[in-house]
Amino acid sequence: MDTLKRLEQVIAERRDASPDSSYVAKLNASGIEKIAQKLGEEAVEAVIASLSGSREELVGESADLLFHLLVLLQARRIKLDEVLAELDQREGVSGLDEKASRSAN
Repeated sequence: MDTLKRLEQVIAERRDASPDSSYVAKLNASGIEKIAQKLGEEAVEAVIASLSGSREELVGESADLLFHLLVLLQARRIKLDEVLAELDQREGVSGLDEKASRSAN
């Protein structure tokens, strides 16, 4: 988890840098829609790698997916700790029960 926390910090530091010097800043300058689109592209690439790629391809695409998720969370001012707290809250709850509770709301 330390890796994700460090990455979250780096993303926060680079968010407002010059778009010419930072990929994170370039994404943020493009707006939330572009960040969300990039996250979706990375998710699709991870799915494709899981079906037809090598193990190494899936590992690489998974890293890209996590990175872009953290960029999106940072853009929306959501800390990784909030997501982890949500996962902690769901621990021990059946996935089927948890999904049903969201549908009922």
